Amino acid sequence: MDPNVWPATLMPVRQLLDEGLNLGPMTILVGENGSGKSTLVEAIAMAFGMNAEGGSTNTMHRSYTSESDLANHLQLIRGAGASKRGFFLRAETMHGLFTYLESIGDEGSFHQRSHGESFLDLVAARSQMHGLWVLDEPESALSLPGCLALIGLLRDLVDGGSQVLLSTHSPVLAAYPDADLYEIGEWGIRASEYDDLDLVRNWRAFLDAPERFLRHII
Repeated sequence: MDPNVWPATLMPVRQLLDEGLNLGPMTILVGENGSGKSTLVEAIAMAFGMNAEGGSTNTMHRSYTSESDLANHLQLIRGAGASKRGFFLRAETMHGLFTYLESIGDEGSFHQRSHGESFLDLVAARSQMHGLWVLDEPESALSLPGCLALIGLLRDLVDGGSQVLLSTHSPVLAAYPDADLYEIGEWGIRASEYDDLDLVRNWRAFLDAPERFLRHII
């Protein structure tokens, strides 16, 4: 991949291409908007054979093509006997995925539920699928209790032998016990402890004294 052409101009992408990334049972990527989190998880999902707009390895719906060709430059290495099944959930394309599922006769009635309820319902409904689960910023659909409920569902998936890759802005989801945490930024990809994440430090500082942040805006 040409290192002078986006997305290879992003340091996290360049590092992934040069060094690869080992995924544990639960791998969580955090970082600012535009850092490359979604680009990475989208490409890994597509390299595994999943649909760019979400769904399983058998889902082929498409509404708008916007993904990079990074997936074409990745090689995923799976252990012997590893499942070839996968599911990709991305918050920004959930409406289109629900429409597709209903068009093929899925009985989930996801459009009749709230965004957060339908998101959790979909994970629960597919929880018997063991393989690679990729989730891109699912917290946009979820309240605090919803995030905690998702952690419980993801724990069940991991305990059942699935592997999970998650990108998030949520300090709640990033607190998943024993996850491999990576911070994404202009430096590339770096492993981090929970308390050392900028995400966690910034949220703690804001919640401790929101007026210190808001006085610069209002």
